[in-house]
Amino acid sequence: MASTHIRSARPLDLDNLAVLEVQAGQIFHSVGMPEVAEAVPDREALCRSQGQGLIWVAEEQGEIAGYIVATVLDGNAHIGQVSVAPAFARQGIGHQLISHVEDWGRSNSRPATTLTTFRDVPWNGPYYETLGYQELSGSEIGSEVSAEMRHEASLPGIDASRRCAMIKRNGSAS
Repeated sequence: MASTHIRSARPLDLDNLAVLEVQAGQIFHSVGMPEVAEAVPDREALCRSQGQGLIWVAEEQGEIAGYIVATVLDGNAHIGQVSVAPAFARQGIGHQLISHVEDWGRSNSRPATTLTTFRDVPWNGPYYETLGYQELSGSEIGSEVSAEMRHEASLPGIDASRRCAMIKRNGSAS
């Protein structure tokens, strides 16, 4: 894990990130979510985020092991996507990427980091809880995160009743 290097994504990385996201998503077959597993990344959205400097990659010995996309929603840092290549799974790379976005948010005076995820998929909601994230109740969800959740619910295989928004306020234990 000591060899992990996190850097900003480059335009030439984007095709690799799209492939990595599909590979990482295959695990959703194991929880009966084939449409989620087969989802194709939005290449234009990746390109926009990269152009805004909002994608970071984790490299292991020069190979891209994972990536994370951030944005700002409701005034908070927001994790839009985090994917780790199956060959590098369960090595703490996702946690390092998430910590990187949390640090980015703090350095940009964001009060918290938010994300949307599946409440009951082990490597989603329960995993984020171990990192200090707490589920937001409906009334606590801001308008921009709410709009993101409505968009996600329109995607193939996404059951809105299984989704939640989570928050980690700055100053929370990591």
